[in-house]
Amino acid sequence: MAACGGLRCGDGGRAAALSVRRFPALPLPWRRAGAARWRPGGRRSAPGARRSAMGVTGFGALLMLLLLLLLRAAPCPGDSVFQPSFIHMSGSRVNSFFLGNSSGVNFSIILNPRDAETGKLQLANCSGNRRAGDWKLDVTPGVNTSKVTVSLSRTLELCLPNATECCPSPLCMLETLQVVACRGSVMLAQLLIQAEIFANSSFAGNVSENATIIPNQAFKPLGSCPCDLTAGACDVRCCCDLECTPDLLQLFSESCFTGVFGGDVNPPFDQLCSSQSMEYTPEWFPFLCVQSSLDNTPFLGYFYHGSTSTPKVPSFKIPLQTSPGKPFTGYREGDPIITEEDEYFTVPQQSMAGQCVGNAPVAYLHNFDVKCLTSLESYKEGLPHDVRINSGTADFIQQNVVYRAITDRSKFITESENLLAAEVLCQNVTFAEHYKFTWKDGNIEQINVTVFLGSLCDGEILTQRFTVEFLSLNSTDGEDLFENPGYQVGKPVKAANLNASDPLGSLNIWQPAGRGLCASATYRPVLFGVDSYSGCILEVDINEDCSLLRGNVTEKLNALIRATHIGKRDNSSYSDVNDWVEIIRLDPFSSNVSTGGLRGICPDIPANLNIRIIFAKVGAVQGIPQQQILAVQISYSTVLWQFQCGIGCKNTLSILPITASVQFIEVPAQPPPPVTRYRRIYAEFDCNKNEVCWPQLLYPLTRFYTGEPYSQCLAKGLFLAFLVLLAAITSNPWFSKLWNR
Repeated sequence: MAACGGLRCGDGGRAAALSVRRFPALPLPWRRAGAARWRPGGRRSAPGARRSAMGVTGFGALLMLLLLLLLRAAPCPGDSVFQPSFIHMSGSRVNSFFLGNSSGVNFSIILNPRDAETGKLQLANCSGNRRAGDWKLDVTPGVNTSKVTVSLSRTLELCLPNATECCPSPLCMLETLQVVACRGSVMLAQLLIQAEIFANSSFAGNVSENATIIPNQAFKPLGSCPCDLTAGACDVRCCCDLECTPDLLQLFSESCFTGVFGGDVNPPFDQLCSSQSMEYTPEWFPFLCVQSSLDNTPFLGYFYHGSTSTPKVPSFKIPLQTSPGKPFTGYREGDPIITEEDEYFTVPQQSMAGQCVGNAPVAYLHNFDVKCLTSLESYKEGLPHDVRINSGTADFIQQNVVYRAITDRSKFITESENLLAAEVLCQNVTFAEHYKFTWKDGNIEQINVTVFLGSLCDGEILTQRFTVEFLSLNSTDGEDLFENPGYQVGKPVKAANLNASDPLGSLNIWQPAGRGLCASATYRPVLFGVDSYSGCILEVDINEDCSLLRGNVTEKLNALIRATHIGKRDNSSYSDVNDWVEIIRLDPFSSNVSTGGLRGICPDIPANLNIRIIFAKVGAVQGIPQQQILAVQISYSTVLWQFQCGIGCKNTLSILPITASVQFIEVPAQPPPPVTRYRRIYAEFDCNKNEVCWPQLLYPLTRFYTGEPYSQCLAKGLFLAFLVLLAAITSNPWFSKLWNR
């Protein structure tokens, strides 16, 4: 691979040499063989002096040639690459991404770049365009990533029986494509595509828009051919599809779908007297079989029409206060805050995917601090600040809003484009909003809002900040918010290193920045109750030693956990060992697998760190649950790292993503009570858990039977019991003696 990379740069050197040979020495009129050369003083130079001058001139020409070679071979970039660099496509469209600056880059597509005799790839050039045969190349430029789309401009479809020209074009396509990115005459990256596309049997005509009459499936099968999934087209292996012509049916006539899915929607069931073809037929089958026609079958679905109910679509409004007279008993932790219009009070927040959601409800006693990126084109105003909030006792309080101006815009503007002063359009927008809720006993007492305004111009990227903080009315500072010793959602998990002189520890995950490299990534603490997943990218050389790579990755993962114990509660004391739980560490698997001297392959790399935190609710303080951590486990997941090399192999560095995940698992504070003997015995009579159901032994006489009214079933049951009793009496010997008398 390294030799491959050297070959690529060497190709640039040969191209530079060729470019130098394009300018040969021109024959000057005053240069004649054997003639003396005029010196500036007007005297002729001697032949010996002329040879000396020629030697100096030859050395200067050689020096200029080396300089041109260095200048020509210098642009051997390794940052621009297609990702992925090789694609095997089976459809009519495929996408790839060009990583790098696309300014001034010309993209072209080459059809069949292989040599017909040798089968090797031909040397690509930059003289192509964006169309080659039936293929078209589209490029969507971006800042550092451009989307490259290669699509087929014609279709491959099967021929219809009544077509005049059957299959004018081949029914399959097997071609090789090459996409080249060039800046001038210098090739930056290559993308190789192997296209293998077969004909499509989908219907391309007009479909009738007539309404389909759906039969009542209580008397007629709803779908006579369930495998007919495509309208107006033949489905493969679906022999009951009416759109399949006899020629197409011959292709899969021996592999048709069977059963109900294949069209046998009304098969005779086993209890029918006419179905005695099964291998094992008991002796009592003729006595207990069912005499019925095929129209009465369990495969038809409904036998009796039951009551139907319309579904209720939940609205976005809160259902807590359905009527004005219903009392509001206050908020609990996690309840959404309600406005005067019975709607959610929303503030922009981050979703699980990392994107900002503008209409996210604010949860009671849940603090957050988020940052959202926006521009002047996508900027939207949030909820008005004159909206009144439900305090929790059906009373409404007004927000106390203070507006301030931003003096230093550099803390919020992260990107700016160079635009002319006459074309810049600016607007006064919100840069930050800080909400402080003062609460007591499940009620909101006061809301203070600070809004920072500033000017946002066209072409600038704004980083908005939104914070929500809940302060207890009894607290004098912002440290003791809840007077609850347990953890609250969104608070950092407390860690300690009890084996060191300084017990202060940390439990973090990555906060990537820039290109996402581990060298530039920062840390952020693990928040209680918030499942997180983060990672960074580690650059690995092709000649990296596997043992050193495992040690380097393990060291970076262990740097996130600088602690030996985790606090059970938020107010755990460093001097009390009982307030902490020890971290259970499962060391990564040490591999002894040999790669056989291969470079660029390392097995069992511990690239994933898994942090599992088990917690439980052990009580409540002022109605707020007290949550406590019970155990913490740390484990590693290994991967096989392999050097990723494109067509060019321009550099010897590859990437290895390493990740860290945090999962919070809630368990009961106490184990559930054991199953008693009565409950075990009662489970034997549960018809939903056992195949034998004793309560339904006399099924027609029980309440489980709903085929007929219960009064009729009871009358028929009593009549049947009378007949059984009468048969028992008449079969007795003394009854015959009495009858003979």
